[in-house]
Amino acid sequence: QVQLVESGGGLVQAGGSLRLSCAASGRTFSSYAMGWFRQAPGKEREFVAAINWSGGSTSYADFVKGRFTISRNNAKNTMYLQMNSLKPEDTAVYYCGVRNGLKAVVVGAEYDYWGQGTQVTVSS
Repeated sequence: QVQLVESGGGLVQAGGSLRLSCAASGRTFSSYAMGWFRQAPGKEREFVAAINWSGGSTSYADFVKGRFTISRNNAKNTMYLQMNSLKPEDTAVYYCGVRNGLKAVVVGAEYDYWGQGTQVTVSS
């Protein structure tokens, strides 16, 4: 069993930055891949970014490339999402997920555990 707790969300103006964190417990942190997804009101949950077990391989949705950076610190059991140049359309609840595998994947159904989510609101 893995427990995930997201933090770092909030209200920011367009063009601003936020850094989300996802703290994990319950298993050896370096033994699984992780990812960030988001869900806006009335929309399906969508992939944002993913990172493999070591942090050496990452994947991003096209709409965040060049603006967001995913990383992890296995010594701290924490994954991060640095979000720069935020846009109003980035407003959503952001979720971190863990999958029982080493490779970063973009499909939400491949993830086994989820956090409770953290709200990100970008004002225009």
